[in-house]
This record gives sequence, structure tokens and C-alpha cells, in this order.
Amino acid sequence: MTTPLSLDDLAPRVEALLAQHEQLQQAHRHLQQQLAAITQERDSLRLRLQAARARIDALIVQLPANQPPHQEQA
Repeated sequence: MTTPLSLDDLAPRVEALLAQHEQLQQAHRHLQQQLAAITQERDSLRLRLQAARARIDALIVQLPANQPPHQEQA
């Protein structure tokens, strides 16, 4: 059977838990900031990819149709 802890015994444990909680909150805020930055970068890259695809599609449309493949001269 365990004996109940006194307030003097519990105080250091509570302080340690509060300190750990604060550290975890700071880590969480930092991770949220990193996630926001990475999400913004991803969205920017997606837009750039869409623009590049649109440019490629426009170039493909401009290619002449039914042209024989280019033959290299020896």
C-alpha cells in the first residue's frame, strides 16, 4: 500500500509538469509556424507547376501536326 504524498512532495512534481507543459506549448507553436511556412511554400510550388504545365500545353498546341520525325544527318 502506498502512502499519500504531502504537498511538499507534490510541489516539485507539479512544477516539473508545468515546466514541461510550457516547453511542449513552445514546441507546438514552433511546429505550427513551420507547418504554415511549408504549406505556403507547397501552395506556391503548385501554382508554379500549374503555370509551367499551361505553358507546355500552349507550346504543344503550337507544334505542327503530322510532321515526320526529325532525322539526324550522318
